Amino acid sequence: MKRVGLLGGAFNPPHEGHLKLALLALDHLDLDELRFVPTALSPHKPDPGGPGIDARLRLLTEALKGLDDRCRVDTIEVERGGASYTVDTLESLSRQEPGTAWILIMGSDQLPGLPDWRRVTRIFELASAAVALRPGARFLVPQVAGVQAVPTWSGEPGELVALPPTGLDLASTDLRERLREAPLEDPGGLSPQVLGTIQSENLYR
Repeated sequence: MKRVGLLGGAFNPPHEGHLKLALLALDHLDLDELRFVPTALSPHKPDPGGPGIDARLRLLTEALKGLDDRCRVDTIEVERGGASYTVDTLESLSRQEPGTAWILIMGSDQLPGLPDWRRVTRIFELASAAVALRPGARFLVPQVAGVQAVPTWSGEPGELVALPPTGLDLASTDLRERLREAPLEDPGGLSPQVLGTIQSENLYR
């Protein structure tokens, strides 16, 4: 059975925290593949502004250059358009690639809101989740029917596993602000190819 991790987000911009999380997931979950899944429109957050989806896709493609051959961009949510709901993405992927084992990759800051995700019970009928803990954060199992904490992912859906912290305290919101305030300076936390593209295309100004 093919084991695939799904790392979703706006990636606005993609930073080293995203990349470190992907590498942790590859190392700890025995994944065959990890897909970065950029959202078309997040249902959980207001539009933060910044470049359009075409520019975000270019930045994400640049970020993944030389990272790991098992990483790639999946544009399923961009192609679908509208609000990007995880359950819709999982149902589409499960139809397209039957027999694949799916696991969502996320930070622990997303755990408290997980029970409010659309059709969350269905999400965990189709996939498991791996959570990278922030420094000092506890591994709390959300109140979602059918979800159980396990030490290692078996490949079955409905499991919740902990990943080590990335050790990087980065947020796209902070990076966007720094880029607006000092567009010619390196804000830190961005790969050279991503920063170069941002500066050459005058993004986030």
